Amino acid sequence: MAEYYDPETYPKKWNYLQSGTIIDQYMIERELAHGGFSSVYLARQLEDQVQVAIKEYLPRKFAHRTWNNVVIPHSAETKVLFLRGRALFFEEAKVLAKLKHHNIVDVTNFFQENETVYMVMTYDYGVTLDKIITNANIKKDEQLLTSIFRQLLTGIEVIHQNKMLHLDIKPANILVRPGFDPLLLDFGAIREFPNSNKSQQSKVLTTGFSPVEQYSSSDLGPWTDLYAVGASMRCCLGGKKLLPAPDRDKKDSMVPAVKAYKRKFPEYLLKAVDWAMEIKPEDRPQSVTELQDALTP
Repeated sequence: MAEYYDPETYPKKWNYLQSGTIIDQYMIERELAHGGFSSVYLARQLEDQVQVAIKEYLPRKFAHRTWNNVVIPHSAETKVLFLRGRALFFEEAKVLAKLKHHNIVDVTNFFQENETVYMVMTYDYGVTLDKIITNANIKKDEQLLTSIFRQLLTGIEVIHQNKMLHLDIKPANILVRPGFDPLLLDFGAIREFPNSNKSQQSKVLTTGFSPVEQYSSSDLGPWTDLYAVGASMRCCLGGKKLLPAPDRDKKDSMVPAVKAYKRKFPEYLLKAVDWAMEIKPEDRPQSVTELQDALTP
């Protein structure tokens, strides 16, 4: 297979499904986003024309799309990694299809086609939190933070109640709908706990948002996701780049939120952020309920 794939001459239009392409019972309208392992499209259900979002498994390091939309590994060497990732993507879809909550992305269908896997989700209108943070015209105040994160935590609690961890909570994965109504996206790193340490799944790490224990995949639990929630809240406070957790573990030079933002936000909110971002797992809130209580004045 390797001899047929030349990145230099590879047609750019094959990187994504073209508008008008029909897969299963859906017609592709346009690409919404893409990353290293997947693409997300806006599509319509053929039966009733309802818009949906479709996520396609396409790990560009391991595989590519052919002229007839079949996804194949680059080589025999990458085939093993491609197949492992495809199985994990399918498992992610099955898990999400069971997690029903207003603040969790709703997976309505998943299927295999073109030698890959597709996940169908409801299409929601909104703006991701990372874009809100960088928008100078949107006021980042107590109301915005508490409205978004109190609701978000109710969805995270459902994930934890199902003995799962999200492990990739960050502003880019939080869609904010009208009325500061958050929706948690991208469950590609989801893992079971307390057996998450035994998983063969590769680690997903985001600098500044992943706590120290996530780097070694040890002692993972609800407190791991809560660190990421705290880091996401901290970003809303000042929009500054966060220090990597391993660096903080060696020498913590991060000024506590209660000092850095004491004149801009109420103390209870800043204390909650600092608590969630404690370096040691045992020093953080151990459950969503504990952090929710801390976010109540």
